Amino acid sequence: MASFLWILCFFCYFFVFASNGAAAYRRVFRFPESQETSSIASNQYRTAYHFQPPKNWMNDPNGPMYYNGIYHLFYQYNPNSAVWGNITWGHSISTDLINWTPQDPAIHPSKSFDINGCWSGSATIRRGSEPAILYTGIDAENRQVQNVAIPKNLSDPFLREWSTPDYNPLMEPVDGLDPSQFRDPMTAWHGSDGHWRVAVGAQIAGNGTAVLYKSSDFVHWVRAASPLHTSKGSGMWECPDFYPVPSKGRQGLDTSENSKDVKRVLKMSLSETQSDHYMLGKYDIEKDIFVPDETVDDYRVWLRYDYGKFYASKTFFDEEKKRRISWAWLNESDTEADALLKGWAGIQAAPRTIWLDSNGRQLVQWPVKELESLRRNGAHLQNTELKTGGLFEIKGVKASQADVEVDFELPSLERAEPLDPSWLMDPPKLCREEDASVQGGLGPFGLLILASHNLEEHTAVFFRVYKAHNGYMVLLCSDQRRSSLRPEVDKPAYGSFVDMNIEKEGRISLRTLIDHSVVESFAGGGRTCITARVYPEVLVTGDIHLYAFNNGTETIKIPKLQAWDMAKPWINV
Repeated sequence: MASFLWILCFFCYFFVFASNGAAAYRRVFRFPESQETSSIASNQYRTAYHFQPPKNWMNDPNGPMYYNGIYHLFYQYNPNSAVWGNITWGHSISTDLINWTPQDPAIHPSKSFDINGCWSGSATIRRGSEPAILYTGIDAENRQVQNVAIPKNLSDPFLREWSTPDYNPLMEPVDGLDPSQFRDPMTAWHGSDGHWRVAVGAQIAGNGTAVLYKSSDFVHWVRAASPLHTSKGSGMWECPDFYPVPSKGRQGLDTSENSKDVKRVLKMSLSETQSDHYMLGKYDIEKDIFVPDETVDDYRVWLRYDYGKFYASKTFFDEEKKRRISWAWLNESDTEADALLKGWAGIQAAPRTIWLDSNGRQLVQWPVKELESLRRNGAHLQNTELKTGGLFEIKGVKASQADVEVDFELPSLERAEPLDPSWLMDPPKLCREEDASVQGGLGPFGLLILASHNLEEHTAVFFRVYKAHNGYMVLLCSDQRRSSLRPEVDKPAYGSFVDMNIEKEGRISLRTLIDHSVVESFAGGGRTCITARVYPEVLVTGDIHLYAFNNGTETIKIPKLQAWDMAKPWINV
């Protein structure tokens, strides 16, 4: 009976909005709190189609590559525990980026140059046929040094065994480099002189830096006179990445490609935000430096791959399908004690194809095409109206393990609220203050995901449209503050504006991958991405729901909504 009353109250609340219109503006509904919780150790929090090992700790993706028909993913792994430590390189292989077979750890602490840990790095295919891994080792003096690992047997199609030559380390923290802030070598590229280049993340005099090295043989490396790039806008640059994207089209390019029709992406992972930021620009071949399109020394305005939980990403060139693919670590939002209780921690985001938007201002990301092979029966709607106060359940799909694509069409922009320019610096604050329960003009409208029947648990992924001085702006929010009844888990609200012309396009697209404890959203065709980790009680108790809603004062049309059950692939079983 209590559950029925809460549902009734929810619909009554929306009815008040529908009846009163602007008079109900800023009215807020609240949800009940519950003190009862079930065990977080439930297997229901493990993902079904996102990559993770069977047990223990995993963090950064390392050295992803495509070699002789096989995809390889290495990753930071603790073989002994569900918390960070004893770091080795886990290794799995695939032929389709969806099903993965585990291999023995590829690199593990064994010699003086990595005895205290084998940290992050990248893979490079040398001379078209010989892969090599550059990685950070923590040596006997606890210095961060850069090493190489090579396959023991190139005739092994799975590259199961790797050796770390005794001539390591290749690069050491000397000449002003802080031995505790010098790590994560990126994929190497060829310069016009035929020499290899590679950059390593560092912090020099408090400034984030990509330190550049050159080599003719991939063994003897010399530090360049100038870094690839440095900025006063942030501290340590972890897991840097540097790669080309064509100015037009979605095709990926080999890391060494450079021409007038190519832009370069310089990406860095920042501890200040626990996010991956990037700059677009050109690579000056003569000076061996990166020249950004815009020079702004403030990480708060740098672009991001993802505005949620997404870190230490690494891309690679898929030569077979001519695309660039990225991986990224999604850490947990619960406690270390929870991780030990569960016996695992950390997953990878769904692999994404990445390219330059046609506007030339940002990257676009989209789940790899292969992921669609997991789609099964689901729900398909067309030309549906979502009226003021509208709430309807998307039935016929497994709400805990789904792929949802929906378009929202705006018949008019007249009721868009004015944009306060100060909101541009802190979209998450705006998402907190004007959440899914606060009625606006155009929005909020979107999805309520992993929802309990009475809505006391749900993750709200939604849009609002604002009127700016020179047009309209679209805000995407992913609000986890009601995602779980568990008091110990982190439940933030994420947000970002979507760089799109809503007047011209007329509709806003949203794709959301729902996979138990992950909600991965792509707005505007992948222009803006927000990923969340959530731990709702309803996953354990069952009776999970998925809703579309509109809490604005303007009717929103849904010309198309498609939702599919997602099959469980073979992942490290």
